Amino acid sequence: MFAFTEPEQVWLQIKVALRRRVSRSTHRIWLEPLRLRELTEAALVVECPVEIRNWVADRFLGLLEQCAAEVLDRAMEVDIVSSGTPADGPRRERLVPTGRGAPAAEISFNPKLTFEQFVIGDCNRLAHAAALAVAEMPGQAYNPLFIYGPPGLGKTHLLHSIANYVATYGQTMTVRYTTVESFTNEFLAALHGGSVDRFKTRFRHNDVLLIDDVQFLERKARTEEEFFHTFNALRDMGGQLVLTSDRLPGDLDALEDRLRERFESGLVARVDQPDLATRLTILRKRVAHDRVELEEHGALGVIAERVTANIRALEGALIRVVAFASLTRRPITTGLAGEVLETLYPAACQRLSEPRTVTDVQAATCKAFGLSLDELVGGARTPRVSWPRHLAMYLARELTDQSLPSIGRAFGGRDHTTVLYACRRTTERMRRDPEAFAAVQALTAQLST
Repeated sequence: MFAFTEPEQVWLQIKVALRRRVSRSTHRIWLEPLRLRELTEAALVVECPVEIRNWVADRFLGLLEQCAAEVLDRAMEVDIVSSGTPADGPRRERLVPTGRGAPAAEISFNPKLTFEQFVIGDCNRLAHAAALAVAEMPGQAYNPLFIYGPPGLGKTHLLHSIANYVATYGQTMTVRYTTVESFTNEFLAALHGGSVDRFKTRFRHNDVLLIDDVQFLERKARTEEEFFHTFNALRDMGGQLVLTSDRLPGDLDALEDRLRERFESGLVARVDQPDLATRLTILRKRVAHDRVELEEHGALGVIAERVTANIRALEGALIRVVAFASLTRRPITTGLAGEVLETLYPAACQRLSEPRTVTDVQAATCKAFGLSLDELVGGARTPRVSWPRHLAMYLARELTDQSLPSIGRAFGGRDHTTVLYACRRTTERMRRDPEAFAAVQALTAQLST
């Protein structure tokens, strides 16, 4: 714990932790220019020169979150803003005034995930329209709104879009986004810490409450009970609830009937696998956003035709093609895209329709690097273990249909932010290290057969 009157001392400790984790030149060029903007109980906001802000946010956000958690001994949301940005400008972590006289509620969402960035197709048209209606008229349109479908198809994007819309246009409305895993962890911490009333205030006094992955409520009796009362209390006060799941409410067999009935009492909307036209639009938006130069625009067509499972796999394939082009100094053409996908996905359609399990990925990684499963999922942070662990988490996200919390649990009970950090580190290493790219390539090919 730290004293909020001494944020500079906390920031100094975080900077020391950063220096230990990167090379001297990397720290001097990218991390030394960072300055503390704001430190609250739940969020750290740092300033960065505008010319390097995007690069630092893309490549070092996970590292900043880890170092902040290490110093403060708890998870922290970190936001990187450009120097000179107004203190009340758009951020990933925002303090929004409450509309009911309760304390201001801290909410965590990604400002990049908006309705404008969401690609609409036949696969998600109803879910998108319902989410937009809820954002425009919270508590009046569909309450609750229940969005379901397989992982990687945009459910979380819609939740963040609602949060961004309400935060921008909702005036004094409060909005909170969380996952069931986070809800559970906070509830258990409140029970043990004697702060249940504070917990109830945080979750029951919001105009909009967005809950991701409600399927993980199954077999959590005490959390399910608290969630039931939170649901009732918030809706009785006119608050809007939006929930996501990988299954229909009726298929959540381990949940109590009273919760399933409440989930079904509003609008239930499904998201499906994107069709070819939608996949192409997604790739074009990603290329434009990342300013990727294409020699031949037909390269995107090759990716869209070969990768059909979900948006996550689609974007992962694009990253591989871009990384291969960068490492080999070749332009991104139709031929290069086909070459990369043929190597990485020798039977792409068959593999994606029958995804591997996390256990398969762990076994292949252990064999490739000469590790035991206990070492792979354990707590050691030596390079011999940490790189294979990051790689295995990355492959588990790319090659299986498991959610981030599920992958984290399979790797020694880690949380979803650790998995995201591992994926970022692996992607970054693939771009600059040919041996790392080859290792990913070889294991992906092995797991695809």
